[in-house]
Amino acid sequence: MLVLAPDGRCLWSNPAAGRLGMRPDELPLARVQPDGAAVEIPWPAAEHATRWLRVCCHGIDQDGQPLRLYEVRDVSTERRERERGRNHRWRLAHIEQLAKVGTWEWDVATGEVVWSDVLLQMFGLPPGTTLDYPSYRQLVHPDDIGLIERTLDTALRTGAPFSYTHRMYLPDRATLRVFECYGEVFTDDSGVPERVLGTAHDITEIRRAQDELTRLAERDPLTDLPNRRALLARLDDLLASGGGRSGALLLIDIDNFKDINDVHGHAVGDDVLRVLARLLVRHLPSGTVLGRLGGDEFAVVLPDVTAGEALAVAEGLCDATVRSPVPLVDAGLRVTLSIGAASLEPGDTRDVALAHADLALYEAKNAGRNRARLYLPEQYRHAVQRVSVVARVRNALDERRMRLDAQPIIDLLTGEVVSHELLIRLRDGREPELPPAAFLPTVERDDLIGELDRWVVATATAALADPAASAAKTRFDVNISARSLESPGFGDWVVGRLRTAGVEARRLGLEVTETAAITNVAAVRNLAGTLRDAGCRLSLDDFGAGFGSFAYLKHLPFSTVKIAGDFVRQADRGGADPVLID
Repeated sequence: MLVLAPDGRCLWSNPAAGRLGMRPDELPLARVQPDGAAVEIPWPAAEHATRWLRVCCHGIDQDGQPLRLYEVRDVSTERRERERGRNHRWRLAHIEQLAKVGTWEWDVATGEVVWSDVLLQMFGLPPGTTLDYPSYRQLVHPDDIGLIERTLDTALRTGAPFSYTHRMYLPDRATLRVFECYGEVFTDDSGVPERVLGTAHDITEIRRAQDELTRLAERDPLTDLPNRRALLARLDDLLASGGGRSGALLLIDIDNFKDINDVHGHAVGDDVLRVLARLLVRHLPSGTVLGRLGGDEFAVVLPDVTAGEALAVAEGLCDATVRSPVPLVDAGLRVTLSIGAASLEPGDTRDVALAHADLALYEAKNAGRNRARLYLPEQYRHAVQRVSVVARVRNALDERRMRLDAQPIIDLLTGEVVSHELLIRLRDGREPELPPAAFLPTVERDDLIGELDRWVVATATAALADPAASAAKTRFDVNISARSLESPGFGDWVVGRLRTAGVEARRLGLEVTETAAITNVAAVRNLAGTLRDAGCRLSLDDFGAGFGSFAYLKHLPFSTVKIAGDFVRQADRGGADPVLID
């Protein structure tokens, strides 16, 4: 402390003034007004440092002489601490802003809640806003209030750290944010809760990203329907719920979808899938789940329906589809569906339900497509038989137990054998013996038929290459399936096989049935051209058994037409049959 005369002379100072390290006339006292507020003044110190002095001045009167009493304190340390505190609060506030994490403190005794300015801003409120708990509660989503209060009540009772996630409306009531909160309870020495400290992290964008990832993981990107994973999860939920009317599963397949892709291109094929998805959604009952399993296969989970109701829904989808041409090509594209329906029985698993619906779908395809079929237990037995037959043929083929019997083809005018038709036989020594009619229709619906066709051609070619057969100019005719007709390069493979074996192409003929020919006209025309150029024959088998017309005989270059047996057997009895044959 110092007392100065009006002219600035120091009249008195206490010992502490001497410890300031400056003479009285060096002190920055002139800046301070008497009886005014204390002033903090920076002052140079050693080594380019700065000292801060807090100076206040009081006017005094001594024997009528006005004097000034100065109180000078070195507040450098205090000033540094204050600055450090301000920097800390500044850093904390900016860290909160960057991390979108605000803090709050609840005085349990008074009920007062103090919110950080950053948290208030995240709430859509100005910094410094007074927000009591009832006002805060009004901003919380009603469905989340119970969770918050239960969590806080448990934390106060147990003293354990807590966390919860809740939604919160901003004051405009139009914007909803999501906050993830963590907190801890602090107690007095007796364990009574005194205050609660917590943080609130705005995870709205994170939650949106998570929701979008979930959506992408469960949606088919082409049709925006639930994908296989999501649909099967819904099926699992329905199976787990049980009940007498647990529901049904539909498997939907687009008929001849490969032809749509081949003829119109994959872009049109994708458009067909999108248009069909929207069409199916419009014609399904509410509460059902339609999803895309992959490719051209869709599935529908129908809750709370009987088998009859499920079949009616499936038939309605078939009807709606056939009545709605897809407007993607000039004349509109007619799309048909095959649908298998299976009731969900108590104890069924996902795999069982899918297998049953798939068997029903197989029956719909086998019955001619553009229809729906309901799973029946005998379909499973038929499937077991089909699998057994295919396995038996596969084993026989691998073990070289397939045989070709030669049936002579005779010229009725000369009585001369002009060729031999090779008929496939299964001779594996097992009972009962399987005639061709018992295994060929089954194998024709399996990929094995293509391998069987090539085995027949290869075996026939090898036999024709035998010197004795070559010397006798033996000719063979073999049957091929519709699957081989559709196989790219099959004709070139046949011609190449003949050339490799050194067999004249005219000694081998291939036969296709009328049904296969009229459903694969383009493929027959391509195959016929390849065989004709090489010198092979192509015959039409069973003409008259299907729905073909004589126009096919004009436009498809068959070497021979074999009339269906039904006409030939009745030819000697008069009527229309001999006329048609002539």
